Amino acid sequence: MTMSSIRNNVKDNFFTRLSGILLVYLILIMTGCEKRAVFDNNKTFSGDVWKSDHVIRFDVEIKDTVNIHKFYLNLRHKTDYRFANIFLFINTTYPDGNEARDTVECVLADPSGKWLGKGITNIRDYQVLLRRGLRFPQNGTYIFEFEQAMREPELTGVMDIGLRIVKE
Repeated sequence: MTMSSIRNNVKDNFFTRLSGILLVYLILIMTGCEKRAVFDNNKTFSGDVWKSDHVIRFDVEIKDTVNIHKFYLNLRHKTDYRFANIFLFINTTYPDGNEARDTVECVLADPSGKWLGKGITNIRDYQVLLRRGLRFPQNGTYIFEFEQAMREPELTGVMDIGLRIVKE
């Protein structure tokens, strides 16, 4: 065996082991993050248009009334969306039937018009923290409904909306 073939074998073994270690590490990170997500679901709008009468509903089964959670809104829109923000009504129905309604403004662009969401082409993904330190008061199914509140019958360029609830 020549010296160069020994070096190549050592290099191959090193990179093979390093690749295996990185793969295991990546899997652990991904599964570790997913264990914290209590709920994560997105819904797509037909034709990338959110009509004012289209209410988006998420039914979320909550069993944990002890831990604290973060409540995120996921929004995907195109760069031809004509507003720098979006107003939403969020209706919550608790397991016991009580209801609450909030109005939320999500700022999607800075004052210069630069989009705040992530993306490289004409699509931006935006995740906004709506609430932290949330402790669910009851076990059972919570219903979260999202309505666009922009005084427009149709919002063109809105692709998806979603809800993500994560343990803190």
